[in-house]
Amino acid sequence: RTFHRGEAIFLQGDSGNAVSLIKAGRVKLTKILEDGIEITLDIRKAGDFLGENMLSEEVDYPVTAWCLEQSLVCSFTRERVENMVLDHPNIGLQVSKNLSNRIAWLTNRIGSMSLTNLEDRLHRVLLHVAREHGTRSAKGLTIQFPLTHEDLSFLIGAHRVSITRAMKSLKESGKIIQHGRMLTLPFERRGVL
Repeated sequence: RTFHRGEAIFLQGDSGNAVSLIKAGRVKLTKILEDGIEITLDIRKAGDFLGENMLSEEVDYPVTAWCLEQSLVCSFTRERVENMVLDHPNIGLQVSKNLSNRIAWLTNRIGSMSLTNLEDRLHRVLLHVAREHGTRSAKGLTIQFPLTHEDLSFLIGAHRVSITRAMKSLKESGKIIQHGRMLTLPFERRGVL
């Protein structure tokens, strides 16, 4: 199914009945906390799964999946995924690799949060997003979809106002270049990022 930018694939609290594979596009996962604040947890791209917790249990979706751009998503019931894995073991291997990569990303993100310098934490998270989702140009890696300061505040664990100051510092130092709503992380002098 094709979803448009700003459309939800599923909402937090919806009955979880499918695991989805993103075939094209980008999806932001958010969670609404008890106090009503919505936080950004992750950004997924083509080849990533959504609702993978449905593989282990039948529960409601714990997050909302919002399309950052037009996205093509294929969804499968838990039973269908289990049958596909039994019939085609390579699918199971790909699911395992995808989940392993997600664990590595979360471990890296936690490591980034341990850095005391906010600019370093922000730069590290932006670098990871650029490597995973960015496009390569002569100047560096460009994140071509908007990331709000609020999105970034939840991705690195800092207040939005602090993100604004850190972004200004990174721009002044030349570690990031902003063109409209796009961010470019220039290549380092020693080679690639």
